[in-house]
Formats: sequence, structure tokens, C-alpha cells
Amino acid sequence: MSSASSTDPFQPLKADDPAVVGGYRLAAVLGAGGMGKVYLSYTPGGRPLAIKVIRAEFGEDPEFRRRFQQEVRSAQRVQGLYTAPVIDSDTEGAQPWLATAYVPGPSLAHAVARHGGLPLRSVLLLTVGVAEALGVIHGAGIVHRDLKPANVLLAADGPRVIDFGIARAADTTALTGTGVSVGTPAFMAPEQAAAGTVTPATDVFALGQIAAYAAIGAPAFGEGPSHAVLYRIVHEDPDLSRLPDELRPLVSRCLSRDPADRPALADIIRMCHEISPEPLRQGEDWLPQEVAGSITERLRMPAPAPTPPPQPSAAPTPTEFAPGHAPTPPPGGPTYTPTGYAVASAPTQTGPGTPGAPGAPGSVPPGAWQRHAYQQGHPTPPPQPSGFQQPGFQQSGFQQPGWGSSGFQPAAPRRKRPGLVVGASIFGALVVLGVIGSLPAAGRPRHVRQGRPCHVVVSRRRFERQRFRRQGPGKAGRSQAGLVPGHRCDGELRTQARRPPAPAGGGRGQRRQLRQG
Repeated sequence: MSSASSTDPFQPLKADDPAVVGGYRLAAVLGAGGMGKVYLSYTPGGRPLAIKVIRAEFGEDPEFRRRFQQEVRSAQRVQGLYTAPVIDSDTEGAQPWLATAYVPGPSLAHAVARHGGLPLRSVLLLTVGVAEALGVIHGAGIVHRDLKPANVLLAADGPRVIDFGIARAADTTALTGTGVSVGTPAFMAPEQAAAGTVTPATDVFALGQIAAYAAIGAPAFGEGPSHAVLYRIVHEDPDLSRLPDELRPLVSRCLSRDPADRPALADIIRMCHEISPEPLRQGEDWLPQEVAGSITERLRMPAPAPTPPPQPSAAPTPTEFAPGHAPTPPPGGPTYTPTGYAVASAPTQTGPGTPGAPGAPGSVPPGAWQRHAYQQGHPTPPPQPSGFQQPGFQQSGFQQPGWGSSGFQPAAPRRKRPGLVVGASIFGALVVLGVIGSLPAAGRPRHVRQGRPCHVVVSRRRFERQRFRRQGPGKAGRSQAGLVPGHRCDGELRTQARRPPAPAGGGRGQRRQLRQG
């Protein structure tokens, strides 16, 4: 694709140029040609890209899409030092596109048109670099088919071959017969112009044309109408009179009409080294100073287009009403009356028709609720703020019981009956005491049930030591013979009791009776 016609390498986008292609925001126009247009863009990391957007007419051709997909897949395998690698592509979209690494340098066509032919050393280094690039391209199974000065970029460290394989996608499509030029006739091979046969030797013929163009500053077969140039290519010899003598044997072999007579790429590189009076080494000084200045111009690339920030959705503006003025109802709809608590409060809906006047059924006169609620000895309510109005439930044909009638009296509060509560409490206490008194006395000691006195003489420690067991007469002494298991004596805690001393003169039978007690 050709460069922009203006001296500025970066042209601004026009109205018909897309702003984004495949997610890449376009920054400028780099050039245009028969296949489409080239734009400058950037990767997310800031590396520049050259995005080639194919013309919509080609995208509508199914055969072109099929060939384009094949060539793009093949081009992605090309990784040479003198080629621009393919970074991204879209072969199925409405407009196919291809993104390659951006090369900051003018094309050979632009450099020659601006500064004239190149010196011998620059031509030899150019020929060696393009021959090496073609070797990598042919190794991937691709024939360039459209090698011309516009597709050779002059970078600071050597030439770069671009657009390889794209011309094959447009070849033999329906558009080739509608006046769309898919190649430059001045740089076509005889077999390509006559019969359309394309082989790697076709690119060798184009390489000889490029070397002659770089040396003399003009095509070897002259310029003019396309059909005249193609006729000279097929039937006449090239004009190499202005070509340096050192380059004439090499260029003559490359421009042979018979593809079999053209040299191989390795032979071309060898011949260039033999022609050069000094070893050929690519470096930053391989181009003349005035051409190198064009590279500096292309290093000042425009900044990436900023991504527009997302626009926040506009919030709806609330409708405001002046205090004391109700909103205008829609025609034929129900009437709404604000409640009075706040201007933006929800309105109270009334029945259809004319709003109720004071005293009419279904309406409450202003202040009526205050008079009826506080006329029976109740304290006067505090004054209400200005604009306050108690909400009224206005419904057609409905009337609140008591509201709006002069005979309405509020219900008196119910009096409490404390006597009933006290009586019930006393009755319950008596019932509990009666139940307790009726319990059987089986658990009480015998002397308590018989009403006899009890003397607590045994301590708790002794009681726990003897474990509630009665001891007969023995080593413990007779004073311990009357021990009884722990029992309750007049509310005392469980303890041990000793029988009371026998009265004087008591017999044996009386002691037995006391022991049994």
C-alpha cells in the first residue's frame, strides 16, 4: 500500500474512517492503496501497530475471504529480520483487517521520489536485505506477488518487506476484472502479466526491478499507461543505461524473461557481496543522511487516542411544587390532594368528581377532630405549625362513625378493680395452706405425733458419724442406746434425738415403752 501523498507521514482521520478496528483505537492514517487503507494504532502496552483494513468490496467476495484466511495463517509463520511480523488479524468480520508491527521509516517509493536514487552501498544492502526476506517468505510457502517499492520500508537497521501474500487473496477474484488494480504493472514479471503464472522466480524479477529503481530513481521499463508498461515488460528489454556498471550484470539476470534464467536468492546475496568494495554490514549508517532524516520524522508518532470515559446515566430530576399548591392532575384522571405533612408527601386520593366541601358527606371540617377529642376535660392540644393539616379519609358515600357529627363522645377509660385481685390472692393462699395441713404425718417422728417433748442432744458431726443407725447397749454406753434416725422436730433440720431420762422409780416396762417411743 502506498504512503500518504502529503509530506506529513501521519494524516488525520476523516469522517469516513473508523475510530476503532478490532478493539484498537486508530490514531492516524499511514497510507492507502488498491487493497485498502493503513492506519496507525497502538497495543495496550503502547507498541505501535500498522493496521491494514481491506476494502469492503474484497470482503464481500467469498473467494477472497478464503484466500485471505489462508495467506494470513501462512504470514503468521513468517518470522524474519527483514519482515514486519503479523500481530493480529480478523478474517471473518465485515471488513477483514491485518495488524503488523509498525516500522518507523519511509517506503522506498517515498524516499526515491523525495531524494532521488540511492548510492551503491545502500542499493547493495537493500538488495541483500530484501533477498533474505524473500527467502523466509518462500520458506513459509508464500509468494509475495506484489513486491514493489511501496512495500519495502527503509528502517534504521535495514529494509522491511510488508504485505506479503495479501495480493494472492485478491488474485483471480471477481474484482480483478472491474478495473481494481491489485499490483503495480511496472514491477510485474512477464509471465505474471501475460499468463498470470506466479512462482518464486516472479519475486526475483520484482527484486531486480527494485534494485534498478533504487539505483536510477525510476522503473527499468519506464513509466506511462499500464497497458504500455505491461507490453514493454513482455516484449522489450529494460533500459539499464543509467544503472551503475557494478549492478548491471546482477540486475540483468534478475530481469530475464525466462524464469529459469533468473538467479536464486542465495546467488543474489553472494553476487552483492562480490560487488561491494567493503564487507556489507547493516547499521544505522546504511542510508544517506537526508533519507535517515525521514526516519526521525516517523519516530514522532501521534499520541494514542484517549479512550472516552463512560458517561454516567442522567438521574431523573424530581418534580418540585411550590408550598401550598397541589400538582395539576391529568385530564380525566382522579384528583389528588396533598396531605399537608410535607410538600413532597404522597397525595391522598379522593373519589372522582368535585372535591368535598366542608360539611358535605365524606369530608371532615377543619378542626372538628380537635374539638371532639378534647372537649371532655382533656388538655388542649399544642398549637400545630402553619400549613399542618390532619389527613382526612375522603371517600364518596363513606363516613367514619362519629367523625363530623356533633353528638360523638369518646369512650371513657375503663376503671381498674384492685379488690378483685386482692381477694383472689387471699383465697389462693388459704387453699395452699389447707392442702399443706391435710398432708399425712407419716414422715414425722413418733414422739412428735404423740405430742411428747424432744431434747436435741446429738451434734451434726456425731450424727453424720453414726450414719442414722440406732445403737443398742454396748461399749457406746446406755446414754446412746435411745438414738433415733434423723427426723424433723418442730421445723428443725434433721438431727438425732435421745429419749428423755426415765422418771424416778420407773420400772422395766416403762423403759421398754420409752425405748419403743
